[in-house]
Amino acid sequence: MDTAAGTAPAPDVTTTDLVVGGMTCAACVNRVEKRLGKLAGVSATVNLATGRAHVTHPVDTTADELVAVVVRAGYTAEVPAPPAPERAAAGAADDGARAERNRLLVTALLALPVLVLSMVPAWQFRNWQWLCFVLAAPVAVWGAWPFHRRALRGLRHGAATMDTLVSLGVAASFSWSAYALFLGGAGEPGMRMPFEFLPSAGGGAAHLYLEAAVGVPLSVLAGRFLEARARHGTGAAVRSLAELAAKDVAVRGPDGTERRVPVGLLRVGQEFTVRPGERVATDGVVVSGASALDVSLVTGESEPVEAAAGQAVVGGAVNAGGLLVVRATAVGADTQLARITKMVTEAQAGKARAQRLADTAAGVFVPVVLTLAVTVLGFWLGAGADPQAAVTAAVAALVVACPCALGLATPTALLAATGRGAQLGVLVSGPRALETLRHVDTVVLDKTGTLTTGHMTVTQVTAVSGGLGEEALVRLAGAVEQGSEHPLGRALVAYARQRSADVPLPPVDGFLATPGTGVEGVVEGHRVEVRVPGDGLVAELAAALAAAEEAARTAVLVRVDGADAAVVAVGDVLRPGSYRAVDRLRRLGVEPVLATGDRAATAHAVAAELGITEVHARCTPQEKAELVGRLRARGRRVAVLGDGVNDAAALARADLGIAMGCGTDAAIGAADVTLAGGDIGAAAVAVRLARRTLATIRANLVWAFGYNALAVPLAAVGRLGPMTAAVAMSASSLLVVANSLRLRTWEPEPRAARGKDRR
Repeated sequence: MDTAAGTAPAPDVTTTDLVVGGMTCAACVNRVEKRLGKLAGVSATVNLATGRAHVTHPVDTTADELVAVVVRAGYTAEVPAPPAPERAAAGAADDGARAERNRLLVTALLALPVLVLSMVPAWQFRNWQWLCFVLAAPVAVWGAWPFHRRALRGLRHGAATMDTLVSLGVAASFSWSAYALFLGGAGEPGMRMPFEFLPSAGGGAAHLYLEAAVGVPLSVLAGRFLEARARHGTGAAVRSLAELAAKDVAVRGPDGTERRVPVGLLRVGQEFTVRPGERVATDGVVVSGASALDVSLVTGESEPVEAAAGQAVVGGAVNAGGLLVVRATAVGADTQLARITKMVTEAQAGKARAQRLADTAAGVFVPVVLTLAVTVLGFWLGAGADPQAAVTAAVAALVVACPCALGLATPTALLAATGRGAQLGVLVSGPRALETLRHVDTVVLDKTGTLTTGHMTVTQVTAVSGGLGEEALVRLAGAVEQGSEHPLGRALVAYARQRSADVPLPPVDGFLATPGTGVEGVVEGHRVEVRVPGDGLVAELAAALAAAEEAARTAVLVRVDGADAAVVAVGDVLRPGSYRAVDRLRRLGVEPVLATGDRAATAHAVAAELGITEVHARCTPQEKAELVGRLRARGRRVAVLGDGVNDAAALARADLGIAMGCGTDAAIGAADVTLAGGDIGAAAVAVRLARRTLATIRANLVWAFGYNALAVPLAAVGRLGPMTAAVAMSASSLLVVANSLRLRTWEPEPRAARGKDRR
């Protein structure tokens, strides 16, 4: 498998997430990753938008060691609290946002009079410049203090970031203005100063840069505040998933009494009550009652799901109707909601290949800009230019070159895309999965449980004359299938229990399941096998097999003590959206291939109904994996879509694995993309989302690089003032974030087209 998304870490390796504070640009990200990467066996992915580091490290490397490395790099770090890291992080973020908002408000109140007086010469009264100096001083010191503090901290650790550029720009502007006021003649009463959008040489040393000294921190603080609000919106998916979890639950005691306890105290096997309007506390099976459940926020499935006794329910679903009693089957991190939340969170921590290049470039970008600013200052002074023109060019170059947009190009798009994907029932493991999904041109499809509903029922049982008889054979087959996870096995068990009325099925000993072949075991002293039929059946069983295949039914052979005993025909129906999904994949340039363990006649019947031309029947799990290998060897980019244990090997070998959310843990664990709602139509949605996301990331990076390529030379030649540079820099970051936010409202199809072609 090319991608690492579906690969579990080695046994002696573990992962730790850190909340990192103080990062402001891609150069910060690059620095933290490099410092962590210097530890033996440690690799880290740092996300600027979320402020988190996902660190893979040996088990003997402690979290405290990782935190210490980040602190020595000049940043803050901590391990998020286990119970609710999202809420804890959100609370800390709210406190930080409140402090930044207050700083922005005070800075704006002090800076606006300075900006107005500096820009409107007609309003410049006698000694106006001294009032501006008094107002600008607290802005240049206190308002810009976060930049100064981080710049000094970086200096102590030998690092230069965007804060270094902003701090130097503000300090240079204010220092030059102080010199002009006290020593350069700008403090004379009645002095007037024209405002020029594009600075020019000349004018004497009396020119002040107080508007730049207040305008730069004001613009950057405002940009940061708006950025933070926008990025908070892109992370709404994870927060909404966390909010789906119930806070408490009504647990039923053995005597039928109820008591409400925190959901964390609920244990597997306990029964709890779900009343109308309440959320299902955790994954479970309905013991009694019937209702309709709204699972749209969990799986993306818009239609209510009917729940009755014996049916599985998912935690976080809303009970829309009757009273349900549910037995818990999974709690805590083992629930489907917890797995979805973890998958979305881990996906948002990753990076696209292009972003890694951008972060690497940002790591050397700031030192290059500092060198450029000094060079520009020396060049202008050496060429005999007016000192104020030289200072203007140097300060503008410092401010305009901040690599914020580079650091935000991928994280914000990925946050928005994975959040939107979760709402649509598409869970992507990370950016590498998105990159691969975008280039997929072939998808290998399983049949049972993927193209079909997997809710099978027994339609015909044909037993050998003179044998044990139909009823006894059904009982034996149902008993041995009790240990199977396959839809065929579940159908046989349900049919056997129905035929046996209140008599429980006998236990099975020595149970053995062979993926792609069948199951076997000892029941009441008989060696019972339920398997895929072979050739050489007796006439009556061969006829029953042919009839089942002609009717597009799946047939299984029951053998007892080594002899063929019966053929059982099991019926399944196509999923409502299978035809539409296959057609949409083909329209996207993705060729569908059907690979199933079923017999050729049944496989071709299903393929013909869906318009699939390439069919591979009677495939074992190994043969499915080999098929994927052959397709890849022919230069195809292959995705595999399946739901069972027999699909796990093919999922792992493919360029990209896509698992049905209703499938087994083995299939989901081997996949890179999970269709949470169990709707195959979401596969086409996933392809389109991947293409749209990668296009957004490319547009962001083109803008980020292009902005610097244009703005830095303009600043260096004196055609861009410091304050204009600050506005341009903030606008660059905001444009990148705004472009990414468009993914939050992305629709896989025009609204007018919805509801059509429901075949």
